[in-house]
Amino acid sequence: MGTPAAARAGELGRHLGVFDAVVIGLGSMIGAGIFAALAPAAGAAGSGLLPGLALAAVVAYCNATSSARLAARYPESGGTYVYGRERLGEFWGYLAGWGFVVGKTASCAAMALTVGSYVWPGQAHAVAVAAVVVLTAVNYVGVRKSAWLTRGIVAVVLAVLAAVVTACLTGPAAEGARLAVGADATFGGVLQAAGLLFFAFAGYARIATLGEEVRDPKRTIPRAIPTALAITLVVYAAVAVAVLAVLGPDRLAHTAAPLTEAVRAAGVPALAPVVRAGAAVAALGSLLALILGVSRTTLAMARDRHLPHVLAAVHPRFRVPHRAELAVGAVVAVLAATTDVRGAIGLSSFGVLAYYAIANVSAWTLTPVKGPVRIVPVVGAVGCVLLAFALPPSSVLWGAAVIAAGAAAYCLRRAAARA
Repeated sequence: MGTPAAARAGELGRHLGVFDAVVIGLGSMIGAGIFAALAPAAGAAGSGLLPGLALAAVVAYCNATSSARLAARYPESGGTYVYGRERLGEFWGYLAGWGFVVGKTASCAAMALTVGSYVWPGQAHAVAVAAVVVLTAVNYVGVRKSAWLTRGIVAVVLAVLAAVVTACLTGPAAEGARLAVGADATFGGVLQAAGLLFFAFAGYARIATLGEEVRDPKRTIPRAIPTALAITLVVYAAVAVAVLAVLGPDRLAHTAAPLTEAVRAAGVPALAPVVRAGAAVAALGSLLALILGVSRTTLAMARDRHLPHVLAAVHPRFRVPHRAELAVGAVVAVLAATTDVRGAIGLSSFGVLAYYAIANVSAWTLTPVKGPVRIVPVVGAVGCVLLAFALPPSSVLWGAAVIAAGAAAYCLRRAAARA
């Protein structure tokens, strides 16, 4: 008898069905972003917060559609690193992978620091490092255990968000007039808010990066990605409307913990500790899925020797890229111990938008029968570029510098190989 595919050396085990893949996507998206991103987005857009959320959702939908079709065509670990390589050439695949690994590694640090700030504000860095160590260990012993843990996290976070929406919309403090778009909303502000809110949507890529670990990927991935995105959009819209109705855009923009402030303003202060706990659990869920996704892209790049080939190993028992996971965990732990959350989020947003721009261009090269309608990847690619360069100037500067450094490293390596 032949050896089962999941047991062959160097291959990952296919354990995940549609439900598990959707849950991993939800765990990536419905995380700390919804607890933290509303305030800076309101600061950028003012009363244009909801249009900003809608714009972010449109770009996310285009990206999700392109990613789902590409993932079904190329069911391998690595996501857009693989798609760019196969559709556009090795350099563009490498650049997508570089943007993803750098951006999402920064995002891991941001999520870990969010855990620390909610659990023990006075020792945020120490708690962040501890969270990274624990979740790296969870991922190390197998993706099935990660999926089960993510299910529990998603259930807790959804329950907390439902409580927030109910408390806000049923209380006397809610006013529909606060949802109106006023003269303070500008096009540039709405774009920047969309870029900040997109950070909270981007988790559906985690499903695509698990291409080698889902059963029947041609069926599972195209179903899981849009399903996870649709559920997330409904949840985010409900939370944004509820918080805006109670706080209004000005008050929302000037609070560090908008959901906690909203339940207090709604007359339910007893719910505030529950919201804080939910935020910490949400950040843990995002961190868990982020480490999972970054390690898989690292594995794909190491297989092609764009990163040290030693990271391409798959554990003989757990069937996971254990060296890549340990390396990612170590880098994230160092960042979590030394950086601040604002800088990490800015770098992450730029890198992720660059990654999806390449995904959309890759999808555009598919034939109409096998790829999405041509307008979808065009809108997605243009939207990614607009949102990336609408981010705060420091984020654009650092993000562009890191992407350029990755491109330079690639060119130098190729030149050395030809010499």
